[in-house]
Order: sequence, then C-alpha cells, then structure tokens
Amino acid sequence: MREVPFSFEIQAPDYVPTEYDNHIQRKLSSMRGQYLNQDAYGDMLSRDDVLLYQVYELKRPEIEGELLHGISIVHPGKVGNEYFMTKGHYHTILETAEVYFTLKGQGYMVMETPEGDSAIEELAKGKLLYVPPRWAHRSVNINPEEDLVMFFVYPGNAGHDYGTIETQGFKKLVIEKDGKPDIVDNPRWTQPEGK
Repeated sequence: MREVPFSFEIQAPDYVPTEYDNHIQRKLSSMRGQYLNQDAYGDMLSRDDVLLYQVYELKRPEIEGELLHGISIVHPGKVGNEYFMTKGHYHTILETAEVYFTLKGQGYMVMETPEGDSAIEELAKGKLLYVPPRWAHRSVNINPEEDLVMFFVYPGNAGHDYGTIETQGFKKLVIEKDGKPDIVDNPRWTQPEGK
C-alpha cells in the first residue's frame, strides 16, 4: 500500500481508474430479496445472473484519518419495473459521511436514517452529493441505455453494514411508471426495531 502521495486517472468513456486494488462485481444473485417483484426477479435469475454493478476500489488502511475511494458503475436495466440498483448500506460507524460525484449517467440516491426519515436526491453528470452521517444510501440507475458512474470517498474507518438493508429494505423505491421514473413507498419496508 502506498505511503506517499499518488495520483491516477479516470477518463471517459468508461471511467475505470487507471489504478485500483479491488474490483467488486455484484450480480443479480447477490440482490435476493431486494427487489419488490420477486416473481420477475426469479424469472430473470433463471435466465441469466446479470451483472448489475461494479466497484473499483483504491485500498487504504481502514483507520481514522484515511479516505477510502473509488468508482461505482451501475449498469442500465430493470427487474420488473424496478431499476437496477446497488445493495445499499449504512456505515458500521454510523456517524460517518460519504461524498459522491457523478461522472456519467442519470439516477437517484435513495437514503434513510435508522429512525425512518427518508430522502431522495437526483444524480446527474457533474453533480456532487453529500450523504451526511447516519444516512443509509443506495444508488439507482434510471437511464435505460447508459451506465451510472460515480466517484466516491468516505472515511477509512467507516465500514459497511449491508445486513440492516437486506433485512428491512429501503422505505422508498424507484420504479418505471408510464416510461418515467416514479418514487413510491416500499410495501415490504419495516420500521427498525425500537423506533
């Protein structure tokens, strides 16, 4: 791991970093239970375990003072009428924030707090999004033909909590309705215990 200043390039059209340490590929099978229409999910999975999104990470020590960073690429597509999306997560250390800068594509960041407050922000090329501490977040690609590509950075000691989202889901969903994105309540969302 580098202990001196360093640089790398992220260039169009694909924005894959010229240097990275870890390449994560999330396929449809890793999103079991996350899509509302489970029949559409099962049917799609029976035909092909589609690649939904990829993450290119530049590893740093997972300690306070470091900044972990990389590129997230969510591919276009839908499961039923629900757009391809990331798993979504809280940070293990809840009081840590994250910054996203959209390099390509269009989408939404779906966010919520442990208390059930929710927010959705549009993602578009050139737009920077600050996700405050305590907010779980999931990116959704609404463009039918183009990847949603974002640069992200967050504290080295933040960690990831995927389990909470896998259990309760997000309060809001982004679906296609009449050819356009629509934000709807998730009927399967459960209020976190003790809230």
